[in-house]
Amino acid sequence: MYIGSIAIFLIIIASFGLGCISSSDKLNEETVSERTITDGLGRTVTVPTDPERIVCQGAGALRYICYLEAQDAIVGVEDVELRINENRRPYAIANPQFQNLPLIGEHRGNTDPEKIVGVDPDVIFWTYVQSAKDADELQAKTEIPVVALNYGNLGVYRDDMYQSLRIMGNVMDKNKRAEEVIGFFEMNIGNLENRTKDTANDDPKNVYVGGIAYSGPHGFQSTEPTYPPFEFISANNVASSLGTTHADVSKEAIIEWDADILFVDLSTLMTTPSAIDELKSDPAYTSLSAVKNGNVYGILPYNWYSSNQGSVLAASYYAGTVIHPERFSDIDPATKADEIYMFLLGDAVYENLTHGFTSGFGKISLDGQF
Repeated sequence: MYIGSIAIFLIIIASFGLGCISSSDKLNEETVSERTITDGLGRTVTVPTDPERIVCQGAGALRYICYLEAQDAIVGVEDVELRINENRRPYAIANPQFQNLPLIGEHRGNTDPEKIVGVDPDVIFWTYVQSAKDADELQAKTEIPVVALNYGNLGVYRDDMYQSLRIMGNVMDKNKRAEEVIGFFEMNIGNLENRTKDTANDDPKNVYVGGIAYSGPHGFQSTEPTYPPFEFISANNVASSLGTTHADVSKEAIIEWDADILFVDLSTLMTTPSAIDELKSDPAYTSLSAVKNGNVYGILPYNWYSSNQGSVLAASYYAGTVIHPERFSDIDPATKADEIYMFLLGDAVYENLTHGFTSGFGKISLDGQF
């Protein structure tokens, strides 16, 4: 009788234990919520409903996360983010904590899958992916959802940029912020265009920008035919007929154009000789009207680890004060720049940028003084 009672008791305890395990498993299944999204390459990706740990790889991916105010979820970074006091990327200046995070590999998407797994992210965001196959392979290696994105820009590929912001906002539960950011860009672009939409009756000025950064600094022949700061304010860009992407123009063309106003992308100061050195010493350039008349202006770059979109707007307002001063008389370029950076990044970073690029917006005196 006694032995039988013990056996019955043990069976009851065992049954209770099995019931507890089953209930726990069911609870875990209910709390791990997932959903599917479509990424920038049209891939269907299953992601956690509320990811708390993420990494970004590829130029600009981390920048957009900062625009969306989701930077606190970052748990590892590419090597470019570990450069101390570089002061050339606004989002990095506003988020110095990135310099203390674990390394996931080299920049431009050349990350290490093992290092990514080591920081245990819920999602990987990847810009400038070569193909859907590459995204699939990284996802298979890490067993972590990979959301591929087309970075886009504020010019020809603005729709790609907005799509990426919306995809990231959807994944990170930042849909409202994504629409606020998109609305902010549209509002400012509209403001710039409205100020200059009827400039046909103004005294026309031909302009050129040289020294444009493109995967690093360049000399004066480096330009952009569809330079957004010119496009937004209806400026007469003498290089506009050369296509829609970066161009290296001939010195002969620059001399023939002889633009009234010259802008120099200050990223050129990171190379030798810089575009400013060329304007000082090259006899062909010293003969240009703008050089003779003192109409050479330094402009902060926006191409530094892909386009810093806030800097595109800041440069547009500054170019407006130079080309159409009467239409931008209410704009102080440094103040406007910091208004833009404050909205996008929560920090006024203009002064730090001027340190990073040696100078900021302003006329260049070719005797070496800005």
